[in-house]
Amino acid sequence: MSHAELQSPNHSEEAVHQRYAKAAQRPEAELCCAVEYPRHLLDAIPAEILNVDYGCGDPTPYVRSGDTVLDLGSGSGKMAYILAQVVGREGRVIGVDCNQRMLALARRHRAIVAERLGYANVEFRCGMIQDLRLDLDRLTQRLACNEIRDAAGWLHLRSMEGALRRESPLVADDSIDCVVSNCVLNLVRPEDRTQLFREVFRVLRRGGRAVISDIVADEDIPPHLANDGRLWSGCISGAFREDRLLHAFEEAGFHGLEVVGWKMRPWRVVEGIEFRSITVSARKGKQGPCIDRGQAVIYRGPLRKVADDDGHVFRRGERVAVCDKTFRLLQQPPYEGMFEPVEPYDQVPLDQAPPFDCRRSRIRDPRETKGRDYHLSTEGSDCCDPDGRC
Repeated sequence: MSHAELQSPNHSEEAVHQRYAKAAQRPEAELCCAVEYPRHLLDAIPAEILNVDYGCGDPTPYVRSGDTVLDLGSGSGKMAYILAQVVGREGRVIGVDCNQRMLALARRHRAIVAERLGYANVEFRCGMIQDLRLDLDRLTQRLACNEIRDAAGWLHLRSMEGALRRESPLVADDSIDCVVSNCVLNLVRPEDRTQLFREVFRVLRRGGRAVISDIVADEDIPPHLANDGRLWSGCISGAFREDRLLHAFEEAGFHGLEVVGWKMRPWRVVEGIEFRSITVSARKGKQGPCIDRGQAVIYRGPLRKVADDDGHVFRRGERVAVCDKTFRLLQQPPYEGMFEPVEPYDQVPLDQAPPFDCRRSRIRDPRETKGRDYHLSTEGSDCCDPDGRC
């Protein structure tokens, strides 16, 4: 394929596939944004994998022991094999990629890595990261027995795909604790990106996290750069604008978004546009009914006021009424320590709690918390500790 052909936006997926197929066989420096990983996590991984790894960040510090982790665009398998050690013997790692050469490389070394670690907890599946229901290995098996020669064959193919998604999804609903990716979301076509974020949300369990390292741009990318297949496959012209990456998580229903990694120095600059690596963390879990159990939270500061992903506004020092779901979320990471929880003196049972209107913010009167008939009077309390220090 010529460079002129690659400049057509219709060839963006093909350009990515061809370039990474070649990069599975020999290193390509332009695809690598230098990342330092703990040396001890690399010792068990064969050099053949390490030599052709491509990424721009490190989401591994945000993965916990025992997690089931999904690695999107797992490539040579380096990140998956690092994660295998982070999650430990009780955890599990699933790598997803659609490039057969990369998959073959990653799969070829499973037994070697398992022997070095003393356990096997990694598998690699063939699929598109924007369509985590469709198992491409299973589809390939069925296609071997069903030739497509005309429109009727194409319709039959669509029917097969639908059946596979329903009966044998590549990744099941609510099955993953943490989804990670390392510089691959920018390779997905713009028209598929809404589905991509919905799929990440779908596979995560309630309370699960997505930790995504990617290249972002500080400005809009002009069409002549976006249509350059080589820049696209090089993780440049498909980059999200930095704010739009966060908006994509919000639109998919995530909450608690944090930029946990930010490279101030650009990786590359093209026509004055800066491209840099960032890592974003997002959480699933704010879905569900809003009920009123008489709870409130007090924002500690230091900002004058903040707003959450549902539009609640919390002014420093005020008792803001919240639903039971928000009350519990704000006591968990990443909000933990930012709010003082205020429980009602008389607990409201779940089955007796009325609906709570989360579309507006209001103050919870202290008498609502204590009860209207609360008339207790007390002596001054002892503020000293057991050692007599006040």
